[in-house]
Amino acid sequence: MKEMAAAGGTEVAEREIALNVNGGERRIPAGWTLADLLASLGLDARTIVVEHNGTILRDRSSFASLELTSDDSLEIVHFVGGG
Repeated sequence: MKEMAAAGGTEVAEREIALNVNGGERRIPAGWTLADLLASLGLDARTIVVEHNGTILRDRSSFASLELTSDDSLEIVHFVGGG
């Protein structure tokens, strides 16, 4: 998401926000959704559980509409098969 400056139409650098993901800071473009973040990490929503600000997200269809904001805290856990 790039924005154009009002004067002269020059491009302004993409704004970033800082999140806490699994205990570490991660910077992402402002306006990203949870689905955008998961895609950038190469994660399949069907094989993970996400906790957003202390709440487990049960409705995976909401990932595309959940816009992440500065200082959000996410815990992402993978399911691992084995025997």
